[in-house]
Amino acid sequence: MNFLEIMLGEKLKEADPALDVTHSDRKVLQVACQDFTNYLKYHWNLIGKEASQCELVEKLEKLFKEDSVELEDFLTVWTGVWLKKWKERVKLLIGKQNANKWSKVSKNIRKAQPLWKKLERKKEVQEVVVATLIRNGEICGTEILSENLLKMALVEKRVQNLKGKERILTVVNNTLRKARGMAQSKGPLIFVKIDKGYYGATHR
Repeated sequence: MNFLEIMLGEKLKEADPALDVTHSDRKVLQVACQDFTNYLKYHWNLIGKEASQCELVEKLEKLFKEDSVELEDFLTVWTGVWLKKWKERVKLLIGKQNANKWSKVSKNIRKAQPLWKKLERKKEVQEVVVATLIRNGEICGTEILSENLLKMALVEKRVQNLKGKERILTVVNNTLRKARGMAQSKGPLIFVKIDKGYYGATHR
């Protein structure tokens, strides 16, 4: 675990002592780290830059060395807001709960996988969607939501007949419009399907 994971893990546990970020709730920490990284990239104008990850690490390390108290205070506030969003946005599907609704979405996402693999400038396109989500107040699950929104746009019938740049442009425009609407909506957006036995064994 790097220092950011350690700090975020501590803040998550402070905000919700029931979380076990090193074991059963490890995924919560992983998503939080990705979301915090995306949040910083957006606010430090690193979206779309080739060396953004290296620059981000350098800036974080500098902030940690020069003013660790400020970083810690900011993390406390950010984690509280993020966790509230997590509880609003993520819904656990136990057994066959909401099976029909979930299967339709997951079917479309699976259908889009071959097209997703072939999509040009994938990382750059996804970062544009992430930035739109954050700009509109969505800070939870930005990586997951941006990828799924793009995949859903790829399988739309009107997109199927388009080629090259026209297809990418249409997909991006459609996705950005949906991302803006999604960020302003209420309720769950990320559905996690888990086995009943797993839930009983790992959650009290």
